Amino acid sequence: MLFVLPFATLVAQERKLQNKPYIDYRRLHYGFFVGLHMQDLEIANNGFITENGEQWYADVSAYSPGFSVGVLADLRINGHLSLRAIPSLHFGDKKVVFRERNSKATERQQIKSTYLSLPLEAKIAAERFNNYRPYVLTGINPMIDLTVKKQKPLLVKKFDCMLEVGLGCDFYLPFFKLNPELKFCFSILDVLEKNRKDLLDDNYLKFTQSVDKAVAKMIVLSFYFE
Repeated sequence: MLFVLPFATLVAQERKLQNKPYIDYRRLHYGFFVGLHMQDLEIANNGFITENGEQWYADVSAYSPGFSVGVLADLRINGHLSLRAIPSLHFGDKKVVFRERNSKATERQQIKSTYLSLPLEAKIAAERFNNYRPYVLTGINPMIDLTVKKQKPLLVKKFDCMLEVGLGCDFYLPFFKLNPELKFCFSILDVLEKNRKDLLDDNYLKFTQSVDKAVAKMIVLSFYFE
């Protein structure tokens, strides 16, 4: 009896009715996503000392969730591999604080970003089991920041490009497919703008001079509907 019950349970799972059984056989299909993300900025300080003896260090002091939305085009290559293009918008910010080593004075800056991005990804999926199917992904994500503001302590460049890795799972519901997905994005470029011709107040120049480079990062939690 103890051996029969697990076998009966396994058979019941194998015979479970599959929702949307042919959706993955389409050559090309579409969808959209909504989600949350967190933006980060990895800052490399260089220990620059001003003529007044000041030494400033910058770091991201706090994180707040941003909002993401986009559309999906998925091209099926074979039973396990598909290529995806995902035009997206990411609304968020990065909170940077500058601290002076000796006086402990601080200067704060909120860097708001609205990223227009076009991730190109490869999605590698496992075999479907009943109504779910886990997958991993990797890709590249060129981005343009539409809300770069000048006259600030730090100025970031408009263009960036990130490498992406992530994982998710397809859940096949009666009327659509839902894909929760967690993705990690790492910039391959230095986004710090060192040519500060925009500054009207030269006192801000010391903050740029105190930083060697800045590299953006992002974590994105998305929910796709296909």
